Amino acid sequence: MDHRYMALALSLGRRGQGNTWPNPAVGCVIVNAGRIVGRGWTQPSGRPHAEVVALEQAGNRARGATAYVTLEPCAHYGKTPPCAEALINAGVARVVAAITDSDPRVSGQGFAMLRDAGIEVTTGVLADEAARDLAGFFARVEQGRPALTLKLANSFDGRIATATGESQWITGPEARRHVHAMRASHDAVMVGGGTARADDPSLTVRDMGVTRQPVRVVLSRRLDLPLTGKLASTAHEVPVWICHGPDLDPVLERSWRDLGAELIRCPLSQGQIDPLAALEALGERGLTRVFCEGGGALAASLLARDLVDDLVGYTAGLAIGAEGLPGIGAMGLDRLGAAPRYELVEARQIGKDVLHHWRRR
Repeated sequence: MDHRYMALALSLGRRGQGNTWPNPAVGCVIVNAGRIVGRGWTQPSGRPHAEVVALEQAGNRARGATAYVTLEPCAHYGKTPPCAEALINAGVARVVAAITDSDPRVSGQGFAMLRDAGIEVTTGVLADEAARDLAGFFARVEQGRPALTLKLANSFDGRIATATGESQWITGPEARRHVHAMRASHDAVMVGGGTARADDPSLTVRDMGVTRQPVRVVLSRRLDLPLTGKLASTAHEVPVWICHGPDLDPVLERSWRDLGAELIRCPLSQGQIDPLAALEALGERGLTRVFCEGGGALAASLLARDLVDDLVGYTAGLAIGAEGLPGIGAMGLDRLGAAPRYELVEARQIGKDVLHHWRRR
C-alpha cells in the first residue's frame, strides 16, 4: 500500500513541474483508515507547498493519518513555516517519504523534527522514481545548475532542415503537440542565437492551458537578435532572458532592456558563451529544469561539455541528404570513448513519427 500511495503522490507532484521553481515539484497524499482524505502538489511559484495543500483538504481527518510525501518535508522557516511543523500540528501519526532533501537547510532535519514529535517516519519508498522526477531540483542544489533536456526533431538521416533552411514541418502535428507538453513541464525553453534569428520562434506553450509560461532563454554572444521578432514583441508578457558575452553594442543592450528582457553576462569559451557558466547563471536565478531546442552549435557545445541530462528525439520517416542542416554541430571528437553515452528510457510512435527518450548513464 505504501508503494501505491507513493505512486499517486509522485503523479501529483508531476503536475507542478515547470510551475514551482525555484522550489521542487512535490506531491502529497494523506490516508486515514484506508481512505484518501487529502491530496496536494506544490502550487505555482512554489507555494503553498504540497503538504499544506493536502492538510487543508484533509482538515481534522489528518489526525492519526499517514502522509505520503515525495520529498522530505522542509524544516526551515522561509516565506512559509516548515512543512514538518505543519504535519506535526495536524496530528499526523506517520510520514512516508520517497527521498531525503539534499538542501543543507533541510537534509535530515525534517525527518528529525517529525521523529522528535513522536511521528513514525519511513523513507526510501519509490526513491528512484522520486530522484528522476526531482532531478532538476537536486541538480541545482548539488551542482549549481538546472537539469538539461536536449530535444531534437529531425529526419531519419539526422537533418533538421534542407540546404535552403526549410524546416517546417519535418515532424507531424502529434509530435509538435508533444513538444509543447514537454515545454510545459520545464521551467525554461532555451535556444541559441542562430535559431532565434533563423526561425523567429515564440518558444511559448500553446493550447495546453498552462498558468505559467516557461522562461524563454537565448544564448547570443553579441545580442544581435531581431528587435522586431516574436521574442522581442512579447518580452513584456513572457520573460525573455538573454545570455550574452562581455562586449555589447550599447544600442542593442539598451533596446533589449527597454523591451523587458533580462540580460545575463556570461564568460566566453572558445569564442562562444561558456555553456556551463550560462547554466550556472540560470541556476542562480532559480531555474531547475531547462528544455533546450537547439540549434546545432548549441547542442554540440552542451554535449561536448557533458551537460545534457536527457536526450529527447522526434524522428520522421523522410531523408533529406548530406546537404541538409545537421541537428548537432561539430563536437571535435576523434574517439568513440569520448562521446557521452545515454541509456534508452522510452521509444514509441507518436502520430507518424518516433519518439525516443535517452537519459545520462
